[in-house]
Amino acid sequence: MDMRRIVAVLAEEAEQQIHDQVWELAPSDRALAHETEAGLRKVVGPPDVQEAMPQIDRLEHLRETLAVLAISLARTHGRLAWFLSGAINALEPVLRWRALPADRGGTFGTVLARPEEYTEAEEAVRRIQDGLARIAAG
Repeated sequence: MDMRRIVAVLAEEAEQQIHDQVWELAPSDRALAHETEAGLRKVVGPPDVQEAMPQIDRLEHLRETLAVLAISLARTHGRLAWFLSGAINALEPVLRWRALPADRGGTFGTVLARPEEYTEAEEAVRRIQDGLARIAAG
């Protein structure tokens, strides 16, 4: 399953839990979801902006999304933490990517990502943004 699909399933589950009132959002959940969504939007912009960047910058931005998610995860618990953990897990392949060639020596298990993989990851981040916006709106 690709990153976009994993994130779509997460977002659908969150929306269903909110709709069914299984997940009763506390004001702190909404505030953190809004803050996290805003942080992600600062890092990964619209497709035309991201695709115009060199791959090394795109990778830097994707790694920064993981940092935004991890910091938010450290500040919460319960269902919002589970959602954020799932989002981080979906983006896990980004941690193995590198943008620079390996002239000599090992690469510590990293791989050069293809341009379509960057696009897939960025689309997944945008879906996380949308999911967090819905969570924030409750």
